Amino acid sequence: MQGVPDRFDATSDAAQFRQVAHRPGVELYRAHIVRHSFDPHTHEAYGLGAIESGVERFRYRGSDHLAPPDSLVLMNPDVLHTGHAVTAEGWRYRMIYVEPQAAAQITGDEGWWFDDAVRHDPARARRVTARLDALWHAREPLAFDSQLHALLDEFRDHARMPRRARPEAPKRFVPVLDYLRAQLAERVTLEELAAVADLSPFHFLRQFRAQYHVTPQQMLMALRLYEAKRLLAAGLPPARIAAETGLTDQAHFTRAFQRRYGITPARYQKQIRG
Repeated sequence: MQGVPDRFDATSDAAQFRQVAHRPGVELYRAHIVRHSFDPHTHEAYGLGAIESGVERFRYRGSDHLAPPDSLVLMNPDVLHTGHAVTAEGWRYRMIYVEPQAAAQITGDEGWWFDDAVRHDPARARRVTARLDALWHAREPLAFDSQLHALLDEFRDHARMPRRARPEAPKRFVPVLDYLRAQLAERVTLEELAAVADLSPFHFLRQFRAQYHVTPQQMLMALRLYEAKRLLAAGLPPARIAAETGLTDQAHFTRAFQRRYGITPARYQKQIRG
């Protein structure tokens, strides 16, 4: 999931990402964060992991959550979230991000949905930490995939299934998100988005915030940065990515990316493609 950034507020802050070529849609992450505060961001994937030490506070689906040591973290795709340390020593954790299509392929289940973002389950959290560590160090595809299946199996009984059990966003907001994804490099107005949803501008704004717990601008920035992350993994140069995702210039791109993912774009790309 991440490596040491070029610049952090504290030298003890560190994050590392890892992907493997044979298993698209899966990204590993491990970090120790002391002072960095993550801006709202999305992975558009299930975010599953465990807290090894320290306590994290994060905002997710309109509520604040505390994740203490030996707790599981269970995040649904497309849900923006933040994160910062509560304890002076920060928090140390490991995560895996699995896109929905990949999760369905691995588990054989469609439409996992987690009601609780945090579960205190010491025994399982330690198993998850051990499995994530084994995945990080796995170099043979068969060993990686075997450990990956076992890891996701640790989370199966926390998930609701099938897909119809998942709370769906109001249908009028689905085209709004599609519109945002199609207009990442453009200056989007409130009136444009409201027209897509067939609502008056500020009624749309109120309804959007009630549904997603962020403003349309925060959602747009999260989508821009997620797409930038995808393009970095594909090997595109950061300057081109900044232009294609509406992030003004490379300096703005670097600051925005680091606030959301805890690492600079260049360092992330080096880790993923190194």
